[in-house]
Amino acid sequence: MFRRHALGGVSVVALQLMLLQPATIARAETEKELPSVTVDAPRAAPQRTVRKPVVQAASVRPRAPKPAGASVAGSSGPGGAVSDPASAVGAARNQLSQSPSGQTATTIDRSRYDDRPAFSVGDILRESPGVSLKQGNGPRDLGISIRGSNARNGFGIRNIALFEDGFPVTQPDGLSRSDLIDPHAYGAVDVIRGPSSALYGNYATGGAINFRTRPGGSIDGAEIGSEGGSFGYLSNYMTFGKKVGNFEGSLFTSDVRGDGYLGNGWFNTQTVNFLGTYKATPDDRFTVKIINNDLFTRLPIRYTLSQYYQNPYQQGCTTRTSMAAGCATVGLNKNGINTLGGVDQETALQAGLGRNDRRTIVGGRWEHDFDNDTTWRNQFVFDDRNISQPTGSTSAIGDYPSYNYMSDITKRGEIFGLESTAFFGAFYNTLTASGDTRFVVPGGNAALGGLSANTWSETTNYGLRAREELKLTSALTGVAGLGWERTHLRGVNTAYTYGATATTTTITTADRQFDNLAPELALLYRVNSDWLLRARVATGYGTPQVSNLFVLPTGDFGNNTQLKAQTNLGYDVGFDWTPNRSLTLSATGFYEFFRNEIVTQAVTGTQNTSYTFNAPRSEHRGVELAADWRVLPGWRFTAAYTYLDQVYTEYSENLVNGSNLFGFNRAGNKIPGISPNELTARLGYDSGRFAGLGAFVEVQWKDSFYMDNANLLKAPGYELVNLNVHYKTELASDTFKSMNVFFEVRNVFDRTYIASANNLQNTVTGAGVQGLAGTGTIYAGSPRAFLAGMKVAFR
Repeated sequence: MFRRHALGGVSVVALQLMLLQPATIARAETEKELPSVTVDAPRAAPQRTVRKPVVQAASVRPRAPKPAGASVAGSSGPGGAVSDPASAVGAARNQLSQSPSGQTATTIDRSRYDDRPAFSVGDILRESPGVSLKQGNGPRDLGISIRGSNARNGFGIRNIALFEDGFPVTQPDGLSRSDLIDPHAYGAVDVIRGPSSALYGNYATGGAINFRTRPGGSIDGAEIGSEGGSFGYLSNYMTFGKKVGNFEGSLFTSDVRGDGYLGNGWFNTQTVNFLGTYKATPDDRFTVKIINNDLFTRLPIRYTLSQYYQNPYQQGCTTRTSMAAGCATVGLNKNGINTLGGVDQETALQAGLGRNDRRTIVGGRWEHDFDNDTTWRNQFVFDDRNISQPTGSTSAIGDYPSYNYMSDITKRGEIFGLESTAFFGAFYNTLTASGDTRFVVPGGNAALGGLSANTWSETTNYGLRAREELKLTSALTGVAGLGWERTHLRGVNTAYTYGATATTTTITTADRQFDNLAPELALLYRVNSDWLLRARVATGYGTPQVSNLFVLPTGDFGNNTQLKAQTNLGYDVGFDWTPNRSLTLSATGFYEFFRNEIVTQAVTGTQNTSYTFNAPRSEHRGVELAADWRVLPGWRFTAAYTYLDQVYTEYSENLVNGSNLFGFNRAGNKIPGISPNELTARLGYDSGRFAGLGAFVEVQWKDSFYMDNANLLKAPGYELVNLNVHYKTELASDTFKSMNVFFEVRNVFDRTYIASANNLQNTVTGAGVQGLAGTGTIYAGSPRAFLAGMKVAFR
């Protein structure tokens, strides 16, 4: 039986307090507490002495003053006010990565998850409408989807551009992973929804997300915390931050471990995150960003739906001969190269399936002010992803180093007497790598056999982007953007087939070049202090990954080099309504037209588990709602709801049975992996008669969705309820600033639910009757869990 117990994680805090030397911590001003509710305005560039002639102080863009009760889940319009003209251009620059004017965007403030256990990115992003999450291959490897953009991919994050403090953490091939994201490190997260390639380039068909670490000045000391709970979960973390003279820096470290609620789900991961900024002169600022994440995790085998119903948490799956009903196995070649020596069926624990990955990102940025209205930015990022992933019958092994350079200029001024913010930039990024696919052999510890394939790949992107924001009247702002990008994909796949006496080598090459253009237009109309109306039309694009070009529908290696780039044209219409300080309501309706949408589905293959194809035409439409209501003093209700309706409008799928080829028209079918309804709602109480004491109840609802192109099988939906109690108090001490303790029960009613279900391939009989492949695609979600934590802030 799986364990359900609570650990005393807070004891680690006591040990850390004993080891800490208070005398070495400088006393500073008391840290200002984050407001309970806020939509973060972009941080302005540091104020400096005005030495240069001011052409004209640009006035602020139209925006109603946000009350203290403004929703953190609402859609953002133009940025906040900037009173100092010397810092106005810096705020405009930050705005482009946090909440670009005209874009449907949400900022999630730290106060929304500061009083609860925060294990993965899911504990942050479920507060935003339009966002869906599913469990990936690892404890914190969550698939993030904006408007269904990534719901069809088997692992990682695609179709979304990810950033940390403005530094890209999406590699040039479009892949991002959330393993390196520890929520405790961040002060806010910006979610930008809709086609965004005009500003963010390739792979931003769904939007972009910017994670903002806490500035050193806001920390002003140290914070030590621990969380622990069911299934052996224990998280210890430390944050240090200071602003001294012209330097401001913050350092975050964490160690997270657990047994996992699924069989063979043990994990151990460490993260380091550093941000430092030095103001060298009144005109020059230098910023350094460093992230390192080491991940060691075992992995269960994905289930079929029938196995999920039998044994959702994969218990009793130790060995093939003694395993419980419903356990899954993986077939491993006994001789390590082919099936001639026989195939041994082993459980995930027997085979030693898992991941051993390291991700290292080092970035530097130089910002130079030509004058009070013009800033030049140069930014360079080195990003290295090193993987060893025996996740099934084969293991992926490789090192994927990438380089990303961008340079841009932001200028505030006037055009024909109208207030203007202009942006122009160029960029270049590249990734060159050689990755092996090796057979896993029986015997445990994911021992490796022969080489199944080697893929050499090179991905290069370069281009230009421009953007103009113009204040047409005191109430009306127009935004226009344009991006051009050239992508060059080159690759060589060498596949090995082992016979009884000889080895056959098959070489497939690819050399593809894609040119993409992405225009964007938006209008913002401030009706009055209560109403902001938004309208936008924009485009996005995303090219295939080199590895997609070499996998056939059977899962074998071969020629799939005909894949095309996907594009989408999207229309957004919405409003933000803030009638008073107690209520904020935001709504956005969108309609997007995709061409050659890139879709990935699971296949039953001996060498690969997924296959990628183009759907010629599809349509995505939906509604996003966010509400924040101060019901009564101390009481607050928030909700984020998403409705999605996504269908193929042109797609004929060919299925093969022996020598027979059958074609099926998928037009009108729902795109698999898309849940039509998702809701996160929370009712909470804070302060009031018992200052510092608070509690909330949270409900999560995810509707059922189709798992295959023929719409024969649905993954069931679910509703979860979470309960939380927390207490925070300021400490009157020369050493301690505050203490925060919390306790939470997740999945209170112990619902069994599906946390991940990848798209499933259809089959066909000789008579032309469609069926479903027997591939496992499902991970169950966590049963009831008890979590507790404590953190202490020091001066």
